[in-house]
Amino acid sequence: MARRTILFCVAFVIAALGTTMVVLYVQGIDARATEGQALVEVLTATDVVKAGESVSDAESAGKFEKTRVVRDDVVEGALSSTTSIADEVALGTIYPGQQIIGQQFGSAQTVDTLTIPDDKLAVSVELTDPARVAGFVYPGSSVAIFASADPELYKADGTTQKLSPVTRLLLAQVEVIGVGDTSVSPTTTTSKGSKTTEQIPRTILTIAVTQAQAEKVIYAARNGDLSFALRTAKSKVVDGPGVTARDIMPEVFGGVR
Repeated sequence: MARRTILFCVAFVIAALGTTMVVLYVQGIDARATEGQALVEVLTATDVVKAGESVSDAESAGKFEKTRVVRDDVVEGALSSTTSIADEVALGTIYPGQQIIGQQFGSAQTVDTLTIPDDKLAVSVELTDPARVAGFVYPGSSVAIFASADPELYKADGTTQKLSPVTRLLLAQVEVIGVGDTSVSPTTTTSKGSKTTEQIPRTILTIAVTQAQAEKVIYAARNGDLSFALRTAKSKVVDGPGVTARDIMPEVFGGVR
């Protein structure tokens, strides 16, 4: 009888310990999930802040406001006040709704001065808002560059063969060293015989690259479309064969390549 009692007590303790560990594990998951969804205050733009506009002028005009956002949606480097940038000016155009980041601002002398790393060249490309991550790219940003094109194969006999349109990684990591003014250009598209003209904002971005990288960027910009993808210190970018229609519509082409 005593032995049974001891075994029963041991089993009870083990069961209680297991239950406690499960409860603590679930509580830990809940705590991590809640932490990511917690609301925090960040500074956002309520109106367009032009390149060269001082923080004090923008603040006086009511172009900044504090907004509560989910912690997981906070942009890296986002500010909650203008204290650290009070004497600086915008290095590029900032649009309504953007979170205010310290790297978007600098001294007045740096607005018209381009700092190029000693071993690099400066190359500028013109991108639409979606292609430049909707205005979240600023001087000092690290980006990956993707190219989309409709390539043609030139044969020895002088004929050409159209290849599948493709999008693929062009450069895994380059630094943006300048963001120019934004202009608006009309773009006309035709669908089912009907033409639609849209006013598309385009911005000139300048990047620091090697000669080999410059050649790739210039060629791709002249013969296709470029898109920037904003990187963080933890971003993982891997070179690959790219994506064609066959990859995203395998049911049409009878499987992937």
